[in-house]
Amino acid sequence: MTGYESYNDQELTELLRLGDRTAFGEIYARHIAYLYRFAFHIIRDEEECTDAIQDVFTWFWENREKLHITNLKAYLTAAVKYKLTRVIVASKRKEAIFCREIPVEVMSQSDDLAVKELRTVINDFVQTLPPRAKEIYLLSREQFFSNKEIAARLGISEKTVENQMTITLRKLRVYLGKLSFWSIFYKIFPAAWGIAPLNVPNNV
Repeated sequence: MTGYESYNDQELTELLRLGDRTAFGEIYARHIAYLYRFAFHIIRDEEECTDAIQDVFTWFWENREKLHITNLKAYLTAAVKYKLTRVIVASKRKEAIFCREIPVEVMSQSDDLAVKELRTVINDFVQTLPPRAKEIYLLSREQFFSNKEIAARLGISEKTVENQMTITLRKLRVYLGKLSFWSIFYKIFPAAWGIAPLNVPNNV
């Protein structure tokens, strides 16, 4: 017993960011069984599941200071899922894996968690924007105003709106790229967010 069992995930994440190895161990112990079951439902190979999860936790520790997490289980689930995406694409068994029926509750739950966590990551980024850039982004992406409508509303040129959005989306791609597996989510589902695919690092 380390005494860390009483900490919630948010408290453990904050300790992890400070380099607390015991907190990291507790996070691993708390979530490893669920993550393995989740991975095995998808890929049905013990060694590949174990390797994928170990890679995720290695990345998780090495990048602990950069993490922006509000739901740890969602974050880890999404990381494992998109690590498995790489494994499946490279696998000789990919046709068999894709053809096998994966329980709907497994995929729908993980997708829902991933989207919620991604929205939180994006919201964190938006809060760092200058006031005018933030206002333009929110009008465009959350209220679905056209560039012309935003320009009229704010009393600026349509070209200014376009330039501001280009700069903001470029910054967002860089921001997500630093968080590694979220950039994979954007690469796979860019249309859902109105953002061009990213150049994704291979060391997820």
